[in-house]
Amino acid sequence: MVKPINPNDIGEAKKKVIPDKVIEAFNELIAEQYTNGRAVVKQKDVVSRIRQKMLLDDDDRSIFDNGWLNVEELYQTEGWKVTYDKPAYNESYAATFEFRKTICS
Repeated sequence: MVKPINPNDIGEAKKKVIPDKVIEAFNELIAEQYTNGRAVVKQKDVVSRIRQKMLLDDDDRSIFDNGWLNVEELYQTEGWKVTYDKPAYNESYAATFEFRKTICS
């Protein structure tokens, strides 16, 4: 019998639906940007890196349509606090993902 997914299992489930190349792109950019316990990754940079790794054309639609940028739970299960920030309709700045190392007690 199939059961509904448990919220505690969503990070592991995301690993099955998000391609490895997407995770590689995020990992590389986190490593490049990591300073003092945090990394801020611009959405446009990760989209570009994913396109490069997956040999996608300039159409970002597949990245967004497949939900490949919805990585928050995946990284949270690995010890990161992830915050996604995008501009409101009346603002104009780059959308970002902030990855902060969670403090373990």
